[in-house]
Amino acid sequence: MKIEILRELNAERAARRPAIVITDTANGEQRLVKAKDIVTDPLRAELAKQLRMGKSGNVEVAGKKLFLNVYAPTAKLVIIGAVHISQALAPMARALDYDVTVVDPRTAFASPERFPDVPLIAEWPDVALPPLNVDHYTAFVAVTHDPKIDDPRERARILSLFDDHAGKPAGYVLPLQRWTAQANASSCCIPRPRRRP
Repeated sequence: MKIEILRELNAERAARRPAIVITDTANGEQRLVKAKDIVTDPLRAELAKQLRMGKSGNVEVAGKKLFLNVYAPTAKLVIIGAVHISQALAPMARALDYDVTVVDPRTAFASPERFPDVPLIAEWPDVALPPLNVDHYTAFVAVTHDPKIDDPRERARILSLFDDHAGKPAGYVLPLQRWTAQANASSCCIPRPRRRP
């Protein structure tokens, strides 16, 4: 790989922006396509497909055999709530090569003893999340069982921080709640039907 391509690629990776190096397998020529340039590239369909899958692969276009080497950021998982589910979820996600962070202001729950080798942020989500540089490769799981965070309006307010965060919404958001918490959360926002007298 030419040093200029390597420098550009490293800059994109450091900024958590995906990029694809296209190599002509017949002659070894290479070029770098940054994520922002995919829509205007002649190979946009093939590039978008490989990037969506997050996998490198061979393609044949107009009689040319090309290797598309995909460089996508490591997926991040932010777990809001240091509860028992989180203790099981964090090591599973790490085993799948996610960068895992647990956020919970309750230091009795968010402790290194309960979450060995997992970065912990003992702050409320609206304080803890913005510095995490949320992007399309970030997933959230909310498992707090705390009404201050589980309330749908509060969760929407916290997650809306990222809809405008440099135009990079989170890749996936999953709230997990006990059925009683869901019922309580729903009842605060959805009017119950009135019984006839």
